[in-house]
Amino acid sequence: MLTESGTFKLYREETNDFCAWARDVQQQAANDFDAAQQLVKRLGAHLRDDGLVQLGFWTPEIVELDIPSERVLLDLFTPMDDIDLRADTQQVTFKRDRIQLMQEGNYMWGVVGGMVAGNRDQIGTLYQLVYENRDGDWIPLRDHLSYSIPFGAFAPAELYDIGAMFNNRTDKDHFANSLDTQPDPDGVERVQEPTNILQIHARYATEEGSIGALARLYQRIADKINNGKDLTPTEQNFVGYDAIQLMPIEPIIEYEAGPGFWDAADKPYAEELVVTLRKPDMTNWGYDVVISASSATNPTLLESRRPDELLDLIEVLHNFPNKPIKVMLDIVYGHIDNQALPLLNKEYFAGANMYGQNVNFLNPIVRAILIEMMRRKHNYGIDGIRADGAQDFKWWDPETDTMIHDDDFLHLMNDIELDVAGVHYRPWMIFEDGRPWPRDDWELASTYREVTKQMPNVWQWGPLTFAHNTPFLFTFWVSKWWRIQEMADIGREWITGCANHDTLRRGAQVPIDSRINTYLGENLPEIIRKAYDNPAAKMFDYAMMPGVPMDFINASMRAPWGFIRNTDDRYGIKVVSEEARWMYWRIDDESYIRPDTFKRLKEIGFIELQSLRRFLEALDHVGQATDYYVDSMVRVLNSMYPPLLNEEMSVERLKQIARAFMDDVHDYCNISLYTHLLDAEKTQFNLEVRNFRLERQWLLDNLRDGEVLDYIHPTEGSALFYGQRIAPEGSEKILFVANMEGAPRIVTPSDLPIPNFDPTGWQVALTTPNLEVESITDELILADSEAVVFVKRS
Repeated sequence: MLTESGTFKLYREETNDFCAWARDVQQQAANDFDAAQQLVKRLGAHLRDDGLVQLGFWTPEIVELDIPSERVLLDLFTPMDDIDLRADTQQVTFKRDRIQLMQEGNYMWGVVGGMVAGNRDQIGTLYQLVYENRDGDWIPLRDHLSYSIPFGAFAPAELYDIGAMFNNRTDKDHFANSLDTQPDPDGVERVQEPTNILQIHARYATEEGSIGALARLYQRIADKINNGKDLTPTEQNFVGYDAIQLMPIEPIIEYEAGPGFWDAADKPYAEELVVTLRKPDMTNWGYDVVISASSATNPTLLESRRPDELLDLIEVLHNFPNKPIKVMLDIVYGHIDNQALPLLNKEYFAGANMYGQNVNFLNPIVRAILIEMMRRKHNYGIDGIRADGAQDFKWWDPETDTMIHDDDFLHLMNDIELDVAGVHYRPWMIFEDGRPWPRDDWELASTYREVTKQMPNVWQWGPLTFAHNTPFLFTFWVSKWWRIQEMADIGREWITGCANHDTLRRGAQVPIDSRINTYLGENLPEIIRKAYDNPAAKMFDYAMMPGVPMDFINASMRAPWGFIRNTDDRYGIKVVSEEARWMYWRIDDESYIRPDTFKRLKEIGFIELQSLRRFLEALDHVGQATDYYVDSMVRVLNSMYPPLLNEEMSVERLKQIARAFMDDVHDYCNISLYTHLLDAEKTQFNLEVRNFRLERQWLLDNLRDGEVLDYIHPTEGSALFYGQRIAPEGSEKILFVANMEGAPRIVTPSDLPIPNFDPTGWQVALTTPNLEVESITDELILADSEAVVFVKRS
């Protein structure tokens, strides 16, 4: 067994001091959480100015299993061959060294010399903790607070020179002079809300599908703006926002049945180890997280596998022409995927939930680690945070036999403080909190204000933004009128807009025999595309309603979206069966027969769209009938006539079809497939609407006395909304009129029943594409989704 080497050295005296510090912290802290908050800042691998590395691991499993400290070692891997981090597969020989750290209670600490720190141009020393169990097997323990995981969360982490990367950042002037902040009551500066937000999943927003490619896209746009060049319709869809929200960039689940991305021969004592390295390439919509290494970036989003890509994007956005674009991250702490059960120690888990496992928020060290993961990631220079599913942050109270919302933890998240480029500040905060969801009456009972009432600086997802909104169904807009009135009255601290990753996904799960608004298009794909990129709804969000509007890039590009996850083995068939309706909502014959779409499914034998739809419908029904018992599903599917495929079904074949479906859907949702289909007039209109809002930030506020929002009664087959907004100083008035859904409707804007309305002096400011309006006194025929905005200036 290797315990020391000439390459690496444990500095024992300094490590003893390290352990003494940890011991003092635990003895002197007021409580366990206060101690944990100090200790977790030292967990992981930290490069010191003198070149030595401080390492810390929280290892309660070592103590519980009574593993002698001499059987707990630090594995250090040095590549003996060149590593190409862009290669799909390669075999690399590593020199493995092992040294023994020092144990202090539930922690292992060490100060180590000889480790190489990674940077943009070189890979650093890879490391992990290992222990020998009673069966003689060596069990790896990963660094859950690492900065770089080029081969995924289930592989050794990489020592990274994160300090040098931050020291060389090119947006320091943004933090010194342009950071948009106001002090909290305690004096700490807080980033203020943006005017609007663009939601982006980096894997689908460019053809290359990486954060690096997204940075290059925004740099090209910036160069064009600086040089006075026109933007393409695609480029227009990325601008007109003063904030970008990246969907989760945390490490996600990997292939359940393998292969792994770090595939090492099982030779526990070998000094040289041949490892098959694979480029992480799993696909996921972003929310199936393992918590481990949430301080790092999901390597599937990094084409170079270098953390620098994220900083590159932040720098480009902060240095954007005319005005910096704020950068927001989406963080997922409401659940842990089951795949993390062998990865994390049991202290992280608090029992199963509908998504996997509950997080054990009551454990003070877990609690502190989650906050520390946030701090490390957001110290890249993040301006805002969106917390996914905050209503799921709960703990079990045995005395009352109920789940209690952990609002104290939400306060901890809200109070996180960052240090970036010498500037100390707090980011802007959004919580998605629909409590009492998923209680049966959640849609009626949810106030969407539970967090904002506690923390005045916080925003929440509003009622038309939360998951279950379907603006392609008849009566959607009038049936939601009670919520719309709430938005007008109290919606200032809400995120607004119907188009986001959740609504687009759930929209494609609606039964196709529902009361679908056929005014929106000729077929289901046309209808759902227009519903979530609706010109009247855009104008409603941006020119009339309070709050912060948000768009989703896939909706703006009229590209499809769905539940994307290709890693399942056990439940992959079930996951795909539940997406059967997606094939009606998102695909038509014209798109299916294209040679660049659904190639894998066509190779299997689904040459025609109808054959695939029939198969998925059968799979869905049979799955429900058999409770997804796969052997029974195979028998029933094989009994169908005519056959679903020209071959006998098997469990393995069903798994292959499920994987092919998810991989094809992944390709099909990339917006690069749809850029040539964009209508330049529509993208220009959407940009003008966004710019209208950017120029009138007072629209953020709730409607005041004298302002109006209503709809024409009786409806007579259409939902004709109208409203008037008035600038606080009276310098400007806005009149909004729109047919939100239904049959064409005749209206004369100047005759709308607005009290004390003066029809003189109004000018046309915005009209939906193809609608011609000259005057407020014109008699208009507004078809479904048509709208107009007039402006009157003092």
